[in-house]
Amino acid sequence: MKLKLKIYRGFASDKKLYISGHVFKKNDPSYYSVESGWFKSIYYMWRTFSIKTIENIDLTLQFKGLESTAVSNENGFFKFELSHDLDIPDGWHGFTVSLNHFNKSIEATGELVKAAPGPGIISDIDDTFLISHSSSILRKIYILLTRNINRRKFFVGVLKHYQLLAQVERPVSQPALFFYVSSSEWNLYNFIEKFTILHGFPKAVLFLKTIKSGIFDLLSSGGGNHQHKQDRIEFILNFYPERQFILLGDDTQQDPFIYTYIAEHFPNQLLAVYIRQVSTDPKSQVSDTLRIVEQNGVPVCYFKNSSVAMKHSKDIGLV
Repeated sequence: MKLKLKIYRGFASDKKLYISGHVFKKNDPSYYSVESGWFKSIYYMWRTFSIKTIENIDLTLQFKGLESTAVSNENGFFKFELSHDLDIPDGWHGFTVSLNHFNKSIEATGELVKAAPGPGIISDIDDTFLISHSSSILRKIYILLTRNINRRKFFVGVLKHYQLLAQVERPVSQPALFFYVSSSEWNLYNFIEKFTILHGFPKAVLFLKTIKSGIFDLLSSGGGNHQHKQDRIEFILNFYPERQFILLGDDTQQDPFIYTYIAEHFPNQLLAVYIRQVSTDPKSQVSDTLRIVEQNGVPVCYFKNSSVAMKHSKDIGLV
């Protein structure tokens, strides 16, 4: 059986580290091109969501003399969540994950970030910076199927805002602690990673939703329950209890309500909450729930244009 090992960007603090990935049968989603024309794009996206994963595979992590083992779960997903006493300099660092299956060894390399001291940034993806039309399922699926990374659009001004936030209280040479947390599935990791690299978005760790393994799942991509997003944000805040974070989202789905919950439970760890107004008019329910965020002492910006968000960031001293 041919196996493929896919490793995602990891992260570390002074005391802990987190690394994750998937074990796939035959090919992982990155095998399929995200730069193809529209006809091949449809085919490759279909193959990306027809992927097969393998469970109960033993894996071994090696990082700076540290060695640990993990086992892939029923979705082929695995993670290493460890305490450590290593002296890890700020920056990005390589590591190796390997498996041995029927006497055949497979090895893959990845990288993790040990960020410089300072605030972190957690951003949604769809309709927060990447124009996705999440409120219209048919339009969203059409764009997902037919638009490769060269044809997908992002909001005017959002790139500059993110680049400014990524350098908060840091020398340019030091990495920002940046996360993209989305309800998009792990199937789209390759697409998102390449899109952000192509356009110069901050280098970030991704947390995505449980991988899908059927073509019909493509029709519900990014939808359903968004509890995963709340859980991942809570995990990040608990992983870095000494850091404060900036949250960025939009008003098409559940971001305002998730971020309000986070503000109520982690008010001292939030520096600001930004919600993009994708709808034509501000949503009264969104405005109402964001008042709760402000009542917890967290600055809020509900904005239509990124220029407004950038001005707000400057006014409160974030950039």
